[in-house]
Amino acid sequence: MEEKSCKSTCSRESCEGCEHAAAEGKKNSFLAELNAQSRIDHVIGVVSGKGGVGKSMVTASLANQLAKEGYRVGILDADITGPSIPKMYGIHGPAQMWEESILPVSTGNDIEVMSINLLLPDEESPVIWRGPILANMVKQFWSDVVWGELDYLLVDMPPGTGDVPLTVFQSIPVDGIVVVTSPQELVRLIVKKALHMAETMKIPVLGLVENYSYVVCPDCGKQFRIFGESGIDALAQELEIPVLGKMPIDTKLAELADGAFHQADNAYLAEALKALEAL
Repeated sequence: MEEKSCKSTCSRESCEGCEHAAAEGKKNSFLAELNAQSRIDHVIGVVSGKGGVGKSMVTASLANQLAKEGYRVGILDADITGPSIPKMYGIHGPAQMWEESILPVSTGNDIEVMSINLLLPDEESPVIWRGPILANMVKQFWSDVVWGELDYLLVDMPPGTGDVPLTVFQSIPVDGIVVVTSPQELVRLIVKKALHMAETMKIPVLGLVENYSYVVCPDCGKQFRIFGESGIDALAQELEIPVLGKMPIDTKLAELADGAFHQADNAYLAEALKALEAL
């Protein structure tokens, strides 16, 4: 009688914490169905607790490194209100339709990309939508885009822990996340918020990447930590997660991000690449 009562009152087909769902091995009922013409082996979220820490730079850099190794790679730009991936790669819409599905746009190094900027008639038009509409668009990028066969799909997440990150974690089978941060002490608290959200959603954290770690003097080669001493090692030790890279302020990468990022080779993320290949 108790088992029947639990099943009849459960509001979700398989909710986290429901002993019957766990016993039957069911997955979260909120998962959206992948496009029928697609097969994706690994989905990686690139997240940050706040904006401006270089999350898109890390996403594109990881995509480039994976593509360089011969993997089939895609980028789902889930930052609907602040998309930057198309601009970085110098690609433009409109994306083409195939039957009732959308075809992604390929970069110069054969990375498949889907972003709201590839669907808008004017790339500079602001996206003034409420949270539920933004979240639904991300699900459509998963279900309506013909990704084809990919080894890795990287999801460039919007900052924070709002509707869109929640939708990604609930609707897409994310294998793990890479958390991007910067040296400032304030970011420590914000990173913990993002990590706690991932823990709540039972999403594995692959590790931390610190951006803006230092700048190298072009004359003497000395490193200057203009944002202060890094606390990422102590934070990683406290949280028992690895550091996957420390990226300096690199003017060459910044220049390539203005439309030629398919040429970028970011060697600072070698450990992050290993972590993705180990999945």
